[in-house]
Order: sequence, then C-alpha cells, then structure tokens
Amino acid sequence: MAQNEKLAELSSAGVAVWLDDLSRDMVHGGKLQSLVDEYSVVGVTSNPTIFAAAISGSDSYDDQLHALAVREVSVEEGLRTITAADVRDACDLLAPVAERQPGDGRVSLEVAPGLAHDTDATAAEAAHLWWLVDRPNLFIKIPATQAGLPAITTSIAQGISVNVTLIFSLERYRAVMDAYLSGLEQRLADGGALDGIASVASFFVSRVDSEIDKRLDKAGADPALKGKAALANAQLAYQAYEEVFSSDRWKALEDRGARPQRPLWASTGVKNPDYPDTLYVSELVAPGTVNTMPEKTLKAFADHGSIGTPVQKTYDEAASVMRSIADAGVDLDDVFRMLEDEGVQKFADSWDELTESVRTQLQDKA
Repeated sequence: MAQNEKLAELSSAGVAVWLDDLSRDMVHGGKLQSLVDEYSVVGVTSNPTIFAAAISGSDSYDDQLHALAVREVSVEEGLRTITAADVRDACDLLAPVAERQPGDGRVSLEVAPGLAHDTDATAAEAAHLWWLVDRPNLFIKIPATQAGLPAITTSIAQGISVNVTLIFSLERYRAVMDAYLSGLEQRLADGGALDGIASVASFFVSRVDSEIDKRLDKAGADPALKGKAALANAQLAYQAYEEVFSSDRWKALEDRGARPQRPLWASTGVKNPDYPDTLYVSELVAPGTVNTMPEKTLKAFADHGSIGTPVQKTYDEAASVMRSIADAGVDLDDVFRMLEDEGVQKFADSWDELTESVRTQLQDKA
C-alpha cells in the first residue's frame, strides 16, 4: 500500500509519526499494521487511560481474564499480565520497523502512576516491566517528577530504554536530559555498552494552552496571546535539546555509541475547537523529533495537514511570546507545577479505574 503523502512528507522532514493508542483488537485485527503500511506510523505510546478504554471496551480479553481468574492471581498481577501481553504483541508487530530504523518501532508501557513520587519503587517497577515484556524495542514510561529523575538515570544505567513522560517546563526538560546523560555515563562507568539503549522525552503540548488560555482570560490579557504558549514552550524545548545534544558532554557519549534522547511531542490532540485540528503537528516540525498522535489527529493531518514554519526558525518569536504571557500576569512556574500534579493525578485516576475494571472482570470470569 502507498503511504499517505502528507504523513510521508512529515516523516521526511524528520518527524517520526507515532500513534497514541493501543488495544488488543488493534494489534490482532490488522488496524495497527495498516496504520504502519499507509499512515507512516513507526511507534506506539500507551497510558493507563488508553488501557482502561481498551480493556473495558472489548471482549478480546475474556479468555485471558478467565485464565487469570481461575489461577486467582492478584488484580495487580492480572493487570500487568494483560497490558504486557498487548505491548509485547505490538513490539513484535513493529519489530521490522525497529530493525530498519533504530529508535523507532518502539512501544511504550507506563510504570504505575501511583509510584510517581517514589524513586526506588519506580526504578524497581521499570526493571520488572522491562523483564516481563522482554522485547528490545520496548520503552518504559517514567514520569518526569522530581522523584522520577533519579529513577530515569538508574533505569538507563541498567540498559532499560525509557520514555520520560509528563514534561511541561523547560527547566524540568533540562533536568530530564541531564538524567539521561547521567544514566549513560553511569552505564559506561559500570562497564556496560550503550548500543540498543534509546530514550524519548515526552514534552506535553495541548494542556499548556488549555491552562494558560484560562489564566490569560482571567488576567484580562490581550486575546492575541491565546493559543500561542504551548507551541512557544515546545519550540524553546527544541532549542534546549539542540544545545544539550551538541555539547562536549554529549559528544563524548556519542563517540561511545550513544543515541540522542529525541524530543517527543505528546498531548498533540487539539482541545480548543477554535484552533486548527493539526496545530500541534504542523507547527512542531524539526529533525530528530517524534509526534505521538491520537488517531483522530493522525487522520486529520493525513487529510489536510501542512508543514508550518520549521521549529529552528521560531526561537526569538517563541521567547517573546513566553515573556509577554509572563508580563500579562501569568505565573508560568505555577502553571507548570499544576500541570505536572494534575497529569500525575489523571493517570493515577485512570490506573485506579483500570484496576477496578480488571478486578470486576476477574470476579466475573472466575
């Protein structure tokens, strides 16, 4: 099958197209394969919200739930077994992509979000999930909380590929890049090799606009500032990425076989109907990036997307937008702190919902 031209063009511009969705039906029913064949999809991200929808919305989990129920496994173990099975199958489906394009062909599985503020538990679960899925093209998702940062370093040092999630601010993003480089350095110091280790840093986009737009309204600020913060913030993140991954510290690691930690644009579905539905794709085009999209956004770009101003040409304008927003009375530090807390909480709530759903189904299938 021919690839969609618009998405192929996006890929040629250096943006890896990933799908922000996963379910057993999608993997086994041929849908994921067709997105790879026709829509340039080269990776998959999942999160607790996505799994909650998949498991409660399909009967293709029934046999496995029954087998787990009769063995009387705990809900947590049942949940892990089910999600690991889906992620493993998706990894196998994307293995040819991973062979062809190292760093892509990856599927992400998240540590339990309730552990986001516990470094040791996060690192221990990351290692357990890495062992459980047992595929080289897996990413373990670890949140970029203060407690998550050392767990990222530990995981990378152990040879685990990591998708760092829930990054909202430039300051935290710099800390994430530092955690990655420290992990690589630690691995070398321990006598390990760097080949096969990959990482992406998931920088969240649309939620930044949702929150800042609200605060601009409240402050009675110039309406022209609305809908600009998320892109400006992400564009400046790419500037920070270029700086770190051209440093001497990085070059020393690259010489030993390290791969850069690519920025991944996450939360790229547009939440405000007044904005173009492909806004967070077309205006975030830069070499060596990933954009993970809900299917709706992916199909919208395939239909009418176009590539906007390359990110490298936006830095001055982006810095000026962020200054104007701060000058209008928006406390950006508070915004980013709130978004991180809310992000962790949302995933934790979905996780609880997922746990309950599996608990109920295990009881029903027993």
